[in-house]
Amino acid sequence: MDEREMTCVDGTAWDVVVVGGGTAGLSAALTLSRVRRSVLVIDAGEPRNAPSAGAHGVLGREGIAPLELLRLGREEIAAYGGRVVSSRVAQVLPDGEGFTVLTQDGQQCRTRRVLVTTGLVDELPAVPGLAERWGRDVMHCVYCHGWEVRDQVIGVLGNFHQALMFRQLSKDITLFRHTGAELSEEQWEQLAGLGIAVVDGEVGGLDVDDQDRLAGVRLVSGTVVPVQALVVSPRFVARAGFLDGLGLTVREHPTGFGEHIAVDASGFTGVAGVWAAGNVSDVLAGVPQAAAAGVTAAAAINMDLLTADAHGAAASRAAISEVDVFSGAMEAEVSRRVLGSRVHGLEGLVEGD
Repeated sequence: MDEREMTCVDGTAWDVVVVGGGTAGLSAALTLSRVRRSVLVIDAGEPRNAPSAGAHGVLGREGIAPLELLRLGREEIAAYGGRVVSSRVAQVLPDGEGFTVLTQDGQQCRTRRVLVTTGLVDELPAVPGLAERWGRDVMHCVYCHGWEVRDQVIGVLGNFHQALMFRQLSKDITLFRHTGAELSEEQWEQLAGLGIAVVDGEVGGLDVDDQDRLAGVRLVSGTVVPVQALVVSPRFVARAGFLDGLGLTVREHPTGFGEHIAVDASGFTGVAGVWAAGNVSDVLAGVPQAAAAGVTAAAAINMDLLTADAHGAAASRAAISEVDVFSGAMEAEVSRRVLGSRVHGLEGLVEGD
């Protein structure tokens, strides 16, 4: 990457550096660019939903390919003067009233505020062959992929609640208990009432047909249960290791589903000048929610900058007034206001006239 790509146009610090160019980051950058903030997005090019054929629930863009959505977003940001560069942030360090952002390829820049939108990593169950089919016929979100597997033979790996959710899409659901928790009597009754089959035994792998489609779940015992789609429960882990220099670390999510950066309703992390949005702070957010969180954080950051600028302007004005209180210009202005036409003996000239 050219060093000039990281340099703000006027050579000063960026108003905001957005770390991560997914839906949340680009939505924030677009919002900030439209209010004439200088914005730099640094993106490592690893969108979480890249394996998926389409992004769903995106009003007006339903089913759009994830990478195409990001391409369009980058174009929109550029149209308003924002900048997106390809690199990976290695560290963010406090620097006076702002921050220095360091990349793995040795570049750096200064910024007044930081927005973290690096997303998360899906840690998948350790079942051979599962990761290779992730985002295709192996999935986890009923709202993201449920419609695409409607009426198919669907397997659910060890998660009772997901079995209930996908039962809305298909009558042919099988819950593989695998290494999951024991089911309560009430849960057994619910599964039976909904006609959801339950298979005991640990899953040892997947079977794929000659057209590269998922065909079945293979148990350690050797038994193969036919399925066309498999629902799993990843552990969600925020990408946030580069924030150690700020004393900002990930925490266990209240749901127990993974780790996230804790934020308030605006995306503020509790570290002055640092916000977070999207999956890095909300592990359950889909594309629309991530976009909304990015806009919310952008508005909060802009207001924070506006407040800082207003306080700075007032302080500068007060400092100037203190310095110039006895200046010639100030004395002349005071004399004009107090004496009017009598200043410097002009009243005598007026009377003599």
